[in-house]
Amino acid sequence: MMNDNSAIGMIELNSIAKGYAVGDAMLKAANIDILFNRTICPGKFMVMVAGDVAAVEAAMDAGLALGSETIVDELIIPNVHRSVFAAISGTRVIEHTAALGIIETFSVASIIEAADAAVKAADVELIDVHLAMAIGGKGYVTITGDVAAVNAAVEAGTAHIRDKGVLVDKVVIPQPREEILRDRV
Repeated sequence: MMNDNSAIGMIELNSIAKGYAVGDAMLKAANIDILFNRTICPGKFMVMVAGDVAAVEAAMDAGLALGSETIVDELIIPNVHRSVFAAISGTRVIEHTAALGIIETFSVASIIEAADAAVKAADVELIDVHLAMAIGGKGYVTITGDVAAVNAAVEAGTAHIRDKGVLVDKVVIPQPREEILRDRV
Protein backbone atom coordinates (compact mmCIF):
# COMPACT_ATOMS: atom_id res chain seq x y z
CA MET A 1 0.00 0.00 0.00
CA MET A 2 1.25 3.47 -0.86
CA ASN A 3 2.15 5.82 1.98
CA ASP A 4 0.17 8.76 0.59
CA ASN A 5 -3.25 7.10 0.92
CA SER A 6 -5.51 9.76 2.34
CA ALA A 7 -8.79 8.62 0.82
CA ILE A 8 -10.70 5.38 0.79
CA GLY A 9 -13.46 4.29 -1.56
CA MET A 10 -15.62 1.18 -1.42
CA ILE A 11 -18.34 -0.33 -3.57
CA GLU A 12 -20.49 -3.22 -2.31
CA LEU A 13 -22.33 -5.14 -5.03
CA ASN A 14 -24.91 -7.93 -5.15
CA SER A 15 -23.16 -9.53 -8.16
CA ILE A 16 -19.85 -11.33 -7.81
CA ALA A 17 -19.22 -11.31 -11.57
CA LYS A 18 -19.91 -7.58 -11.81
CA GLY A 19 -17.71 -7.04 -8.75
CA TYR A 20 -14.65 -8.35 -10.56
CA ALA A 21 -15.39 -6.14 -13.57
CA VAL A 22 -15.88 -3.10 -11.30
CA GLY A 23 -12.55 -3.74 -9.54
CA ASP A 24 -10.78 -3.97 -12.88
CA ALA A 25 -12.40 -0.77 -14.15
CA MET A 26 -11.44 1.09 -10.97
CA LEU A 27 -7.80 0.01 -11.26
CA LYS A 28 -7.68 1.07 -14.91
CA ALA A 29 -9.31 4.45 -14.22
CA ALA A 30 -6.83 5.82 -11.70
CA ASN A 31 -3.59 5.27 -9.82
CA ILE A 32 -5.08 3.66 -6.71
CA ASP A 33 -4.26 0.70 -4.49
CA ILE A 34 -6.83 -2.05 -4.22
CA LEU A 35 -7.26 -3.02 -0.57
CA PHE A 36 -9.99 -5.64 -1.06
CA ASN A 37 -11.48 -7.24 -4.15
CA ARG A 38 -13.40 -10.20 -2.75
CA THR A 39 -16.63 -11.95 -2.03
CA ILE A 40 -18.39 -11.18 1.22
CA CYS A 41 -21.39 -12.69 2.97
CA PRO A 42 -24.14 -13.25 1.94
CA GLY A 43 -23.14 -13.72 -1.70
CA LYS A 44 -22.04 -10.13 -2.29
CA PHE A 45 -18.80 -8.59 -3.52
CA MET A 46 -16.70 -5.74 -2.12
CA VAL A 47 -14.12 -3.58 -3.88
CA MET A 48 -12.17 -1.22 -1.60
CA VAL A 49 -9.52 1.16 -2.88
CA ALA A 50 -7.19 3.76 -1.41
CA GLY A 51 -5.09 6.59 -2.76
CA ASP A 52 -5.09 10.34 -3.05
CA VAL A 53 -8.53 11.96 -3.08
CA ALA A 54 -8.68 12.73 -6.82
CA ALA A 55 -7.58 9.22 -7.79
CA VAL A 56 -10.11 7.56 -5.48
CA GLU A 57 -12.88 9.80 -6.80
CA ALA A 58 -11.96 8.93 -10.41
CA ALA A 59 -11.84 5.21 -9.62
CA MET A 60 -15.18 5.40 -7.80
CA ASP A 61 -16.79 7.21 -10.75
CA ALA A 62 -15.68 4.40 -13.06
CA GLY A 63 -16.82 1.69 -10.65
CA LEU A 64 -20.19 3.28 -9.95
CA ALA A 65 -20.90 3.76 -13.66
CA LEU A 66 -20.14 0.12 -14.45
CA GLY A 67 -21.77 -1.38 -11.34
CA SER A 68 -24.98 0.67 -11.61
CA GLU A 69 -27.97 -1.54 -10.74
CA THR A 70 -25.86 -4.13 -8.85
CA ILE A 71 -24.58 -1.63 -6.26
CA VAL A 72 -25.80 -2.22 -2.72
CA ASP A 73 -23.82 0.53 -1.00
CA GLU A 74 -20.80 2.76 -1.57
CA LEU A 75 -18.62 5.26 0.21
CA ILE A 76 -15.83 7.74 -0.24
CA ILE A 77 -13.99 9.11 2.80
CA PRO A 78 -11.62 11.85 1.57
CA ASN A 79 -9.41 12.05 4.65
CA VAL A 80 -9.79 8.71 6.35
CA HIS A 81 -8.21 8.40 9.81
CA ARG A 82 -4.98 6.40 9.47
CA SER A 83 -5.96 3.89 12.18
CA VAL A 84 -8.93 2.74 10.08
CA PHE A 85 -6.57 1.00 7.62
CA ALA A 86 -4.83 -0.97 10.37
CA ALA A 87 -8.12 -1.88 12.06
CA ILE A 88 -9.58 -3.17 8.78
CA SER A 89 -6.48 -5.22 8.01
CA GLY A 90 -6.40 -6.67 11.53
CA THR A 91 -2.84 -5.52 12.19
CA ARG A 92 -3.67 -3.42 15.26
CA VAL A 93 -2.02 -4.58 18.48
CA ILE A 94 -3.76 -3.25 21.56
CA GLU A 95 -1.80 -3.82 24.76
CA HIS A 96 -4.54 -2.87 27.19
CA THR A 97 -8.27 -2.66 26.74
CA ALA A 98 -10.04 -0.05 28.86
CA ALA A 99 -13.73 0.54 28.16
CA LEU A 100 -15.02 -1.34 25.12
CA GLY A 101 -17.38 0.10 22.53
CA ILE A 102 -19.02 -1.88 19.75
CA ILE A 103 -21.02 -0.56 16.79
CA GLU A 104 -22.75 -3.13 14.56
CA THR A 105 -24.32 -2.39 11.17
CA PHE A 106 -26.04 -4.15 8.29
CA SER A 107 -23.60 -2.85 5.66
CA VAL A 108 -19.88 -2.76 5.04
CA ALA A 109 -19.78 0.86 3.90
CA SER A 110 -21.62 2.08 6.98
CA ILE A 111 -19.28 0.36 9.44
CA ILE A 112 -16.26 1.97 7.80
CA GLU A 113 -17.97 5.37 7.99
CA ALA A 114 -18.89 4.74 11.64
CA ALA A 115 -15.33 3.70 12.53
CA ASP A 116 -13.84 6.78 10.87
CA ALA A 117 -16.32 9.13 12.57
CA ALA A 118 -15.78 7.44 15.95
CA VAL A 119 -11.99 7.64 15.95
CA LYS A 120 -12.05 11.26 14.76
CA ALA A 121 -14.52 12.28 17.50
CA ALA A 122 -12.70 11.12 20.62
CA ASP A 123 -9.36 9.94 21.99
CA VAL A 124 -9.95 6.23 21.37
CA GLU A 125 -8.23 3.35 19.61
CA LEU A 126 -9.87 1.15 17.02
CA ILE A 127 -9.30 -2.50 17.83
CA ASP A 128 -10.92 -4.09 14.79
CA VAL A 129 -13.18 -3.24 11.87
CA HIS A 130 -14.80 -6.50 10.78
CA LEU A 131 -16.19 -6.49 7.24
CA ALA A 132 -19.00 -8.94 6.49
CA MET A 133 -17.11 -12.23 6.55
CA ALA A 134 -18.75 -15.08 8.48
CA ILE A 135 -21.30 -12.72 10.06
CA GLY A 136 -24.10 -12.62 7.50
CA GLY A 137 -22.93 -9.56 5.62
CA LYS A 138 -22.91 -7.28 8.66
CA GLY A 139 -20.00 -5.22 9.91
CA TYR A 140 -18.82 -4.21 13.35
CA VAL A 141 -16.13 -2.07 14.90
CA THR A 142 -14.58 -2.47 18.35
CA ILE A 143 -13.20 0.61 20.09
CA THR A 144 -11.28 1.08 23.34
CA GLY A 145 -10.35 4.03 25.54
CA ASP A 146 -11.62 5.62 28.73
CA VAL A 147 -15.36 5.36 29.34
CA ALA A 148 -16.23 8.96 28.43
CA ALA A 149 -14.18 8.84 25.22
CA VAL A 150 -15.66 5.49 24.16
CA ASN A 151 -19.19 6.78 24.83
CA ALA A 152 -18.47 9.88 22.74
CA ALA A 153 -16.92 7.82 19.93
CA VAL A 154 -19.81 5.34 19.82
CA GLU A 155 -22.33 8.18 19.75
CA ALA A 156 -20.42 9.95 16.95
CA GLY A 157 -20.09 6.76 14.92
CA THR A 158 -23.76 5.86 15.24
CA ALA A 159 -24.96 9.42 14.62
CA HIS A 160 -23.03 9.42 11.37
CA ILE A 161 -24.94 6.39 10.03
CA ARG A 162 -28.26 6.54 11.90
CA ASP A 163 -30.17 8.11 8.98
CA LYS A 164 -29.17 5.25 6.68
CA GLY A 165 -31.26 2.81 8.75
CA VAL A 166 -28.42 0.26 8.92
CA LEU A 167 -27.56 0.37 12.64
CA VAL A 168 -28.05 -3.03 14.28
CA ASP A 169 -26.88 -2.12 17.78
CA LYS A 170 -24.31 -0.26 19.83
CA VAL A 171 -22.85 -1.16 23.22
CA VAL A 172 -20.37 0.35 25.67
CA ILE A 173 -18.89 -1.96 28.32
CA PRO A 174 -17.14 0.18 30.95
CA GLN A 175 -14.88 -2.55 32.38
CA PRO A 176 -14.80 -5.61 30.12
CA ARG A 177 -13.10 -8.80 31.22
CA GLU A 178 -10.01 -9.37 29.07
CA GLU A 179 -11.35 -12.76 27.95
CA ILE A 180 -14.19 -11.02 26.11
CA LEU A 181 -11.90 -10.13 23.18
CA ARG A 182 -9.78 -13.25 23.17
CA ASP A 183 -11.64 -15.05 20.36
CA ARG A 184 -13.04 -13.02 17.49
CA VAL A 185 -14.55 -14.19 14.22
